[in-house]
Amino acid sequence: MRSECVAVSTLFSLLFLHAAFLAAESAGVVPPPASVERSPPPPAATQPDPDAPLYATSTRMDRIGRVVAPVHINGKGPFRLVVDTGASHTTFSPRLVQLLGLVPSFDKTILLNGVTGSAQVPTVQIERIQAGDMVLEDVQVPVIWSSIMSNADGILGVAGLRNERIFVDFRRDRIEITRSRAAFSKIGYLKVPARRVAGGVLAVDTVIGGVRARAVIDTGAERTLGNTALRHALRSRRRSAKWQDTDVYGATETILSGQSSIAPPIKLGAATITGTEITYGDFHIFRLWNLDKRPAALIGMDVLGTVGALIIDFRERDIYFDVTSSPPTERTARSK
Repeated sequence: MRSECVAVSTLFSLLFLHAAFLAAESAGVVPPPASVERSPPPPAATQPDPDAPLYATSTRMDRIGRVVAPVHINGKGPFRLVVDTGASHTTFSPRLVQLLGLVPSFDKTILLNGVTGSAQVPTVQIERIQAGDMVLEDVQVPVIWSSIMSNADGILGVAGLRNERIFVDFRRDRIEITRSRAAFSKIGYLKVPARRVAGGVLAVDTVIGGVRARAVIDTGAERTLGNTALRHALRSRRRSAKWQDTDVYGATETILSGQSSIAPPIKLGAATITGTEITYGDFHIFRLWNLDKRPAALIGMDVLGTVGALIIDFRERDIYFDVTSSPPTERTARSK
């Protein structure tokens, strides 16, 4: 949900088997300490960059990667919505609502949860939303602008999916949302079992610097976050680590203070990730997921989006990462 439950909160960055990771510049959820102003919404005249990838942008030195799906709304479109595995609500930008000819209702509001807090926001009533095989009918959709939308039209919250599979190919710039029944080739993919936690989000077991933790896979988050329990556990083991104060922004107006540090090796299944920066704090989103009492992390697009492709199977509760060729990056990951 960035992960803003709208998360707003994208896919997952390992480079397994001799591939490499990328240390991307910050852009939104956790801006650098020198940047403390909230970015204003883009003007209505803003148009997408025609040369930019349409749907699957891998993490690179100059930007955070993201996953965008073509979505039809009330028979119109397609519109471009950021796929957010940490969000339980699909969210529209004010500009998209205007294009649809709708007026947000302040009489029917929804409590929108984000990384840093929650807020009541206006909604619009939508008859049908379709992205591939995913169909939502007769739903109230929150209306709010978030920096993670950039020039997209909103957020596609997929945390509650039960029978679908999402396939993202960063190399070929494509995304597919299909029913999970069809078989697919697992050759070249690393499988990491997941489990559901509160809110329907998928989390995987991980070991960070020798500390056992649970990590939520959040394709809507731009940066990787950790809770205070993880910070305390790591501080007792890493007394020489350097920490930097950081402001953390979410979907709501609440701004929280966090502390950033380069994380020790992160083990996910058969892969070990090194060189990742984690920002730690007492974030609202971890309480929402009932992950505030034990060490936990939110894996964002600074880590996601550096593999060649990834598959999230909601029915089987498995996540697959492409372990073949990936673009060269600065961070490294190795298999056991």
